[in-house]
Amino acid sequence: MDFFFDALIVGSGLAGLRAALEIPADYKVGLISKVFPTRSHSGAAQGGIGAALGNEEPDSWEWHMYDTVKGGDYLTDQDAAETLASDAPRAVYELEHMGVPFNRTAEGKIAQRAFGGHTRDFGEGPVKRACYAADRTGRVVLDTLYGKALEKKVHIFSEYYMLDLIFSQRKAVGAVVYELATGNVHAVWSKTILIATGGYGRVFKTNSNCFTNTGDGVYFCFRNGIPLEDMEFVQFHPTGIYPLGVLLSEAARGEGGVLINGLGTRFMPEYAPTLQDLAPRDVVSRAISTEIRAGRGINGGDYVHLDLTHLGASRIEEKLSDISSFARIYLGIDSTSQPIPVTPTCHYMMGGIPTDLNGRVVGLDGSVITGLYAAGESACVSVHGANRLGTNSLLDLVVFGRRAGKAISEDSKGLESPQPIEGSAVDVVEKIRRIKNSKGKKAAGIRAGMQQAMTDTCSVFRNKEDMEKGLDEIRRIKGDYQSVSIDNKGDKFNTDLLEAMELESLLGLAEVILVSALNRTESRGAHYREDYPERDDQNWLKHSLATSSPDGPAISFKPVKITRFEPKARKF
Repeated sequence: MDFFFDALIVGSGLAGLRAALEIPADYKVGLISKVFPTRSHSGAAQGGIGAALGNEEPDSWEWHMYDTVKGGDYLTDQDAAETLASDAPRAVYELEHMGVPFNRTAEGKIAQRAFGGHTRDFGEGPVKRACYAADRTGRVVLDTLYGKALEKKVHIFSEYYMLDLIFSQRKAVGAVVYELATGNVHAVWSKTILIATGGYGRVFKTNSNCFTNTGDGVYFCFRNGIPLEDMEFVQFHPTGIYPLGVLLSEAARGEGGVLINGLGTRFMPEYAPTLQDLAPRDVVSRAISTEIRAGRGINGGDYVHLDLTHLGASRIEEKLSDISSFARIYLGIDSTSQPIPVTPTCHYMMGGIPTDLNGRVVGLDGSVITGLYAAGESACVSVHGANRLGTNSLLDLVVFGRRAGKAISEDSKGLESPQPIEGSAVDVVEKIRRIKNSKGKKAAGIRAGMQQAMTDTCSVFRNKEDMEKGLDEIRRIKGDYQSVSIDNKGDKFNTDLLEAMELESLLGLAEVILVSALNRTESRGAHYREDYPERDDQNWLKHSLATSSPDGPAISFKPVKITRFEPKARKF
């Protein structure tokens, strides 16, 4: 069955929903989601959304822009950082007017708290900039925007999975989708398509991502000749619950929580004397990993403690109730009286599909791909550079999701409805048949091998020898995938088949990450090379672009946009 739209949005997180709300009511908008929309991973964001409101103490958007650029280790495109920071107050007040229930100050203003890497006076000390709803900010924003999408009567296809993009003469014209409830394959045709499929942290063994974060939209763009930008920059959040990887928000440290090593002492003042436990995530993750490597983990193990006990039960219950419940549910720990075991966990991808400031996807030559847009974690407008600051992700979603929606609204006026292309789903149908009939290795075992290889060779610390081994292993595993098999041969709600198909995207992106990381012979932000421990602005102040080729990802470059802040040493 074929469907026809003026605008097709793939992904029902905050970027996709915010874009949908910006498109005029007389446009026919379709939204495809692998899950019921309120299960989208945006709902897992805990700590807050950044904006220089100045409600708790003086602040300015220029300070916010500076922190974003410095936090990104000067790989951030500064026009994007300015757009993000200057639009942040408007975006937050807009959410408030939509009904998002932010915490309040005694005066009734939106409450704010400190977060890692956010400072006053261009780096002089922490500032309260994170607007929050306890420690479930993403949850309440997602629910609010979903309600608005229902009011607007957006056509939502829950539990539909995109299997490929369809192009005609360098123009995006549609997508092939799989209906989980029936096993049917459909073609969806649209004047414009927005990719908002989120991140792909599932390439790593220990990660904070939900099961659906498999990078499908990103990989399908790459497979169809679109470059991917800065894929070597993978953020490891410092405080994942040990050993599960479930995230404990930076809000815990924003409220005064501290990190303790096996000697019973705070160690972050040694690594970041000014910001200490609220240094940017790459700095804190490396510090924890360094303590563990030096044998100063708890009881010599591979974790440290996050200590909230001094905050008191009432403050924890009011401000950090989800965090305390996670500790209780997953570990049986009472965070009011016991420290919580934590270790770095793969959390966020700074790289992705290259776009302009309005979400339009750009090709290798810098020209716009007609009809194709991207926003959120799947995109790379390069507002996060080499390391994203906490609270900037929710902000990115609503600021650039809105801008993409505006661009779609304007561009659609000059585009004709695409004509269906006969046989566009044939390859997908054949792939499904082949997987169901295969006798090869099971998808679960292949996926486990991939995740272990990526975790062992390309995580917080990296070097050439390990990454070359990792690349060889990923390419061997990709060979195994060619004959991947499943046990469930049915049509309805075949999650076995779905996971096998998702694995192609994960493997493809794992290879791109490794090739990009091997190519960048410096340390910058989240990309730390033990064999090249210094940042090298002379040779590497540039974005990397990975393009598909018969021999694997091919790397080229484009310049970083520098407007206000010249690169300098990054100290905290």
